[in-house]
Amino acid sequence: MTGPESQDIEQATTSIAPAQPDDKTRRYDRQLRIWAASGQAALEASRILVLSSSATSTSILKNLVLPGIGHFSILDSAVTTPADAGNNFFLNARQSIGKPRAQEAVPLLRELNESVQGEAVLKDVKDILTADQGKHWLAGFSIIIAHNLDKSTLEDLSSLLWSDPNGPPLVAVRSAGFLAEFHIQYHEHCVSQSHSETAPSLRITRPFPALLEWARSLDLQNMDPTTHGHIPFVVILVRLVDEWRKSHDGNLPKTAAEKKEFKSNILALKIKPDEENFDEAEAQAWRVWSEPAIPGDVQALFSLPPLPSTPHRHATFHALLDTLAEFTKDPSGPGTLPLSSTLPDMKSDTESYVRLQNLYRQWAEVEKNKFKELFAKKYPELAKTANPEEVDTFVKNSHHLRVQRGKQWGAFDRDREAIVNSLMMAPRETATHLALSALTNLLSRKAEITDHSLKAEIVSLVGEGVDLPEELDAAVGEVARAPTADLPNTAAFLGGLVAQEAIKMITEQYVPLNGYCVVDLVDSWTGVVA
Repeated sequence: MTGPESQDIEQATTSIAPAQPDDKTRRYDRQLRIWAASGQAALEASRILVLSSSATSTSILKNLVLPGIGHFSILDSAVTTPADAGNNFFLNARQSIGKPRAQEAVPLLRELNESVQGEAVLKDVKDILTADQGKHWLAGFSIIIAHNLDKSTLEDLSSLLWSDPNGPPLVAVRSAGFLAEFHIQYHEHCVSQSHSETAPSLRITRPFPALLEWARSLDLQNMDPTTHGHIPFVVILVRLVDEWRKSHDGNLPKTAAEKKEFKSNILALKIKPDEENFDEAEAQAWRVWSEPAIPGDVQALFSLPPLPSTPHRHATFHALLDTLAEFTKDPSGPGTLPLSSTLPDMKSDTESYVRLQNLYRQWAEVEKNKFKELFAKKYPELAKTANPEEVDTFVKNSHHLRVQRGKQWGAFDRDREAIVNSLMMAPRETATHLALSALTNLLSRKAEITDHSLKAEIVSLVGEGVDLPEELDAAVGEVARAPTADLPNTAAFLGGLVAQEAIKMITEQYVPLNGYCVVDLVDSWTGVVA
């Protein structure tokens, strides 16, 4: 080819290449695949307060700065010691000794991500807690993270934040040598994007009109063998359920014999022994008798008792949840949650699969619009101001909604019955938690930290006559060995764990831990004390 129409390879490939992603998309490409643009926007709007600039605190911040939080503040009046310079990678080694620790850490943390703002606040948290202006300042953060804060100060901070349902969550972190734990304090946490791996209902026993029409229209006896071997298993099951109900007074298979007969009916439709779609339909037959109209976890949310004061940020979620309960009770509806357009992979040809996908998408849109009409009817004012994207996301993920109720930090240690039950259910995890709690109490009294003093404090926590697990000796030994050591190994591991849970709280995606997450890097395990 010559003349003006000719192109070299570079010109040709450039002309057909799609638009290049911007710098932000390239920088955050991997995490955008995890929590999408909505999660990234929530991160970028967040304000994080970290109390202390210890090795663990800066490691946590590292894992929050890299994914792109909006702003962080380090509240710490401490001066860098030689020990800090030796274990904290976000200090300028010996050059930082004698200088404000937080002030030294901020520039190095900001180097990780130029789009993140950060500041050092060289004050004592006790002074902040005693001033009205300071209390107001604390309320302006998205989440507050405290590492190895002394007990009395942590109790005051916990009580202040717990007194306001709209206050920020508190992450209390405690570490000693190779042992650590953290607890997230919050009244309520609502999740519409839990990213559950459980597949939503395919509505096989309650098919929508277009799906039922397709299933009934199949001429299985005279169908082309190639087409017959590519009918999606969903359509096969809908057809078999429809026929079964006609001959069984509208009932589904119930007994083991009936279920076996139903499966046999599926395989009897095969015209060739290698038709994998019918084998798949037989393997998926459990959906006919085991798939509930409404998942149990979601059904339980409909009767969830309200909190004395619901956080403002969850008002829309609860209104949508109430609307969802009404949607399932609507006599003219399917008696289920809104249809999900998500389909699993299945044995089929492209034409049949795309047809099925389009049917699900179209009917999911119909039911979403019906849900929105019901929402506008029940909550007319809120429906006007609600973010349409939030409503769409709620409906799309209605099969995997979660509402978690949290506890105030320290409430577990004041409940001896709960401790005793936890010792029976999770002895290793509870023993480590008790060792760290005993350490916190002893440090608050400036008492000597020994094996004997730690065990005596643990007995005071659980009460006399309670059998303590053998794992307690190892936990007590490690805490006594290194009661105030902030080891780089533990700091790095905790940094990832705590930041991960903080991101779940900020983005309101995925399901965060509820209770104490306990870490033992001596034997390399983690666990949860609920």
